[in-house]
Amino acid sequence: MPKTPTGIDGLDEITEGGLPQGRPTLVCGSAGCGKTLMGVEFLVRGILEYDEPGVLMAFEETADELAANVTSLGFDLQALQDQGKLRLDHVHIDRSEIEETGEYDLEGLFIRLGYAIDFIGAKRVVLDTIEALFSGFPNQAILRSEIRRLFRWLKDKGVTTIITAERGEGSLTRQGLEEYVSDCVILLDNRVIEQITTRRLRIVKYRGSTHGTNEYPYLITEEGISVLPVTSLKLAHEVSDEIVSSGVPALDEMFGRRGFFKGSSILVTGTAGTAKTTLAAAFAAEICRSGKRCLFFAFEESPQQLVRNMRSVGLDLNKYQEQGLLHIEASRPTLNGLEKHLVTLHKFIRDWQPEAVVIDPISNLITVGNITEVRSMLTRLIDFLKVNNITALFTSLISGRNIQQEMTEEGVSSLVDTWLSVRDLEGVGERNRGISILKARGMAHSNQVREFLVTDEGIRLLDVVIGPTGIVTGASRLTQQIKEQAEALANQQELERKDRELERKRRVLEATINNLRTEFESVEEELRQINHDELMRQQALRYNRQNIAGSSSPE
Repeated sequence: MPKTPTGIDGLDEITEGGLPQGRPTLVCGSAGCGKTLMGVEFLVRGILEYDEPGVLMAFEETADELAANVTSLGFDLQALQDQGKLRLDHVHIDRSEIEETGEYDLEGLFIRLGYAIDFIGAKRVVLDTIEALFSGFPNQAILRSEIRRLFRWLKDKGVTTIITAERGEGSLTRQGLEEYVSDCVILLDNRVIEQITTRRLRIVKYRGSTHGTNEYPYLITEEGISVLPVTSLKLAHEVSDEIVSSGVPALDEMFGRRGFFKGSSILVTGTAGTAKTTLAAAFAAEICRSGKRCLFFAFEESPQQLVRNMRSVGLDLNKYQEQGLLHIEASRPTLNGLEKHLVTLHKFIRDWQPEAVVIDPISNLITVGNITEVRSMLTRLIDFLKVNNITALFTSLISGRNIQQEMTEEGVSSLVDTWLSVRDLEGVGERNRGISILKARGMAHSNQVREFLVTDEGIRLLDVVIGPTGIVTGASRLTQQIKEQAEALANQQELERKDRELERKRRVLEATINNLRTEFESVEEELRQINHDELMRQQALRYNRQNIAGSSSPE
């Protein structure tokens, strides 16, 4: 089916392209839902973004009133009229001023509306609101006939039309007929839950086209209407192999890739006082230190308090604020509803283009919505950040009853890519802090619970010390270290004693060898002398024999 894009943020996504082209769409709801605003924005976006002229026929507000009402949203209706792109027409209908002289029909309206459409070549039309138009019909049969004729006439003109209508009792509209003859019906609802106003939008029907069927939150902001789809985002975002540091070198070493994947989502959970905010600030400072921008949303501390507190642990956030690399947005969660917070996040991210976002803590959002609503909002936020390849770090406060289960009250632990748990390691008369990695998608990670200290120079992870009963912390760590040092000293002394004993034996052995060598040399010398004497004796004997033999021979 050919569709006409509305240009309204999020609405084209859940309608899968826009409103049915050349057909009427009914927008119904109670007072204050934004029906008229949706119609005006549909016309303005069509002119500015798609070059499609439009006609707005109002039955309750004058052209000047309409133009003044939407000026705060940045819509200059007078300028569009001067350009010949928009035509505003106010039709005044007051039952008390009508005098019946025959059958009442809409022929005059068709002529007036047809002239406006043809005059500017309109492609879009808005009628606001239809109840005022039909106040002159006392006969219900004629009323229903004229409603059908109006919708058929608009189809024949080939204009894409939005018709606004008020909510009826037990039906979508007061007459209970418009929703049946419309090709598309959009229901707007304005509800108040625990003093928090929430607006919802639902596509009741859409002939010839698939569409989102859920209720979608929407907001009226200074830029118009924003519809926030819950389930329409698809898991088709790109991923990165780039690594982002946590800001704590020893913590990076607990990950196989020495940090987080860029564009991933990180959750830090723990009880009060376990340095969740300090870990988040260290991450933000590391992003800024690398020359990139970071948005820090604080729900518990003012920017000045956060900067002062982090200065005590060696993190100077103020210099990054002055450099334009860090922006701290602080507010109470109860200031706005969940959807308003989400739109605020979207706006800051779109305008500021950060590399990383920190939200501290998300658990405070429970005060402005139930668990299902908070989870839905965080799901949309995480998907939005992933699509934009923005690294996100969330902190969450968990209660004591959930520590053993390692679950978060918002139920988002399954949505994030990396989950860090900081906890109290209570000993005898002391309280220490420990950190562990519960999961890290896509990389190997340590399974140890590492004790850490918050010092003047930041967070410092301590080496693991194992005692007889397992990993020890705090004073037990000191006792174990002293014990190990004493054992090491005793071992060293024993080694030195053995070295001395070995040296003594070596000297005794060498002395014995020297004695044996001297004795051997003495015997050798004696033997050598005996051999020499025997040799001399033999030589003398031979000499004597020769002399005797010579003297006895005849002359």
